Amino acid sequence: MKLFRFGKEGQEKPGVILSSGRSVDVSGFGSDYTEKFFTEDGISKLKKWLEQHADSCPEVKWGERFGSCIARPSKIICVGLNYAKHAAESGAEIPKEPILFFKSTTALCGPNDNLIIPRNSHKTDWEVELAVVIGKKATYVEFENAMDFVAGYCTHNDYSEREFQLERGGQWVKGKSADSFAPLGPWLVTKDEIADPHKLRLWLDVNGQHMQDSTTADFIFNIPFLISYISKFMTLLPGDVISTGTPSGVGLGLKPPKYLVPGDIIRLGIDGLGEQQQVAIKAP
Repeated sequence: MKLFRFGKEGQEKPGVILSSGRSVDVSGFGSDYTEKFFTEDGISKLKKWLEQHADSCPEVKWGERFGSCIARPSKIICVGLNYAKHAAESGAEIPKEPILFFKSTTALCGPNDNLIIPRNSHKTDWEVELAVVIGKKATYVEFENAMDFVAGYCTHNDYSEREFQLERGGQWVKGKSADSFAPLGPWLVTKDEIADPHKLRLWLDVNGQHMQDSTTADFIFNIPFLISYISKFMTLLPGDVISTGTPSGVGLGLKPPKYLVPGDIIRLGIDGLGEQQQVAIKAP
């Protein structure tokens, strides 16, 4: 299934794209896509509910705003330098273990919402990433069982303010957590629809210029390794997001570096997971 959330900010409703291609409002199911939804095996229950109620679900009209494809999770965990070519363009060594950092959940927004360039920002950068959504509580997970804990996948643009990230005390979270810095979606695609998440093309354009184009085959650390590894340092809760890193082609890696300014249009996508588009604006 493809799960999405739609409507005005703060008033989003749950929706599903059916196998027929119809987009329907599933508010009648009685649950948004929250931690509780995933904890209670919501994907399986929703699939069964649709067998009886799909025909009576209201259609979602074209042009509706998409919100983040999941409601605010307990945490967004990001992996730094997880593509070999991106590590090289950043002037960094290949990590021996995953580099982890958090992104504030208040950065979460819809896939086509405006990118708000923070006040005093001069180095706001783009990063297309594959995000993994956790489906059940995970603590000290073994590598062999790690994929059992995946609910599905979605597209994430891990926006980064490089000065805040690298020049303001060396704490990456400060450069990653501004409002609108985590557009997620348009869909959460359940894992049964993705044959191999390690063979997905991901790309990003700025003002029509191709900046990033790679595949998840270039991962340094693959998805089961990341889930197993992270679960040894913290408990992963249902609905938590692991963003698996970005390929080469970010603004920081260009010579000279290039960063976003108001009016820039950023488009990105991942095979099977849909596309996003943001327009950069100044913070009020």
